Amino acid sequence: MRSVILKILMATLIGLGPAAFGSSPAMAQGAAKGASGLPLPRFVSLKSARVNIRIGPSTDYPVAWMYMKSGTPMEIIQEYDNWRRVRDADGTEGWVNQALLSGERTAVAAPWMREKGEVFVNMRREPQSSAAVIAKLQPGVVIVMDECNGDWCHASAGGAEGWVSQAEVWGAYPGEAFK
Repeated sequence: MRSVILKILMATLIGLGPAAFGSSPAMAQGAAKGASGLPLPRFVSLKSARVNIRIGPSTDYPVAWMYMKSGTPMEIIQEYDNWRRVRDADGTEGWVNQALLSGERTAVAAPWMREKGEVFVNMRREPQSSAAVIAKLQPGVVIVMDECNGDWCHASAGGAEGWVSQAEVWGAYPGEAFK
């Protein structure tokens, strides 16, 4: 009975959406700014190896999920005080304290291809589709990116370093450029 009540409470709180915490869905789109003054949405990564994701922006809310790997990319979609509402590559959302997030840019190689079997994301020597393939990344592999030019991202994973098509990663917006 207690678990049923908790599930109903979690569904109710999650269903309240951004309006329950002083923001609107429009804030999480385009060039909106969050409480930090930084743009929303934006990508970050998990700083710690163990991060609790909560159903609301406070330690008073129950933990909905725990991530066990530092460097996991997250998209910040909302801010409330020093709490960030994040979404992962699978679409799971929740709240995390900003102290557990890093500005280091990471990405997931084509998470939408996980179910397709023997499909890989090519890491190339140069930022062009005709360049030599130096590694084949399985969908779901986390890569560290140090720059994206809007079409290609310079990244490293498992000792390999090269260029990955920006269209084949979750962790950089289409056309986004950064160094």
